[in-house]
Amino acid sequence: MSEITDQVKRELREFAEPDRAESHQRFFKTGPDQYGEGDMFLGIRVPNIRTVVKRFRGLSTDDCLDLLSSPWHEERLFSLMMMVDSFRRGDESTRREICGLYMENTRRINNWDLVDLSAPGIPGAWFYGRDRTLLLDLALSRDLWERRISIIATQYFIVRDDFADTLRISGILLKDEHDLIHKAVGWMLREVGKRDLDTEERFLRKHYADMPRTMLRYAIEKFPEERRQMYLRGAID
Repeated sequence: MSEITDQVKRELREFAEPDRAESHQRFFKTGPDQYGEGDMFLGIRVPNIRTVVKRFRGLSTDDCLDLLSSPWHEERLFSLMMMVDSFRRGDESTRREICGLYMENTRRINNWDLVDLSAPGIPGAWFYGRDRTLLLDLALSRDLWERRISIIATQYFIVRDDFADTLRISGILLKDEHDLIHKAVGWMLREVGKRDLDTEERFLRKHYADMPRTMLRYAIEKFPEERRQMYLRGAID
C-alpha cells in the first residue's frame, strides 16, 4: 500500500458517518444470501467522495487497483470514480489500460451503484466504435454484476443514438431471474425511448408479454398513462 493510498483513505474517513453506514448496510442488502452480502460501509456521501477524487486527480492505476481491492464500499467507489475521471481525461494508451484494469476486476465492482457510476464511462466509452463482443460475453455471465455491467455500459451508446447493442443485450437478459437485471434492462429501454420511442416500442411489442413485470414497468414508466395501462393489461397488438 502506497503512502498516497493511505492518504486517500484518511481523507475519505474524515467524511464517514456511522449512522449512514448502518443504514447503507440495510439499503445495499449486505445480509446473508443478499446480493451485497458481506459488503462494508463507512457512510460517506457521494458528493464528498467526488471532492476527494478532485483532490487526488491523476492517481496512478496501481493505487486505483489497491483501492478497488478494499473491503470498504466507498473506497472501491472512489477508485471507480477516479478511473472514470482519468479515462475521460486520458489519451488512448491510458484509456486502454484503465478499461483493461476494469474488465480484469469486475468481481470487485460488486454492487449496483458501483456498476452504474462506472460502466457507461469506462467499458461503454471504450467499446463505442470498437468490437463489443466482450460486452455480449458479460451478458451471458453467471455473475450478476457482470450482467448488469453489460447492459448499463450501453447507456454510453444510447446517448449517441446507437441502440443496437442495448436491444441485443436486453434480448439476452429478457429471462434473467434477478430483479436488479430486470430494473437495469427496463431502465435502458426507457432511455432508448427518450431518444427514439418507435425503436423502444418495436422491441416492447415483440417482447412485453414475456417480460418480467418489473422490467416492463421500468421500460414504460414515462409513457402516457393510457398507453402504459394498455401494456400492463396486455392490450397492445
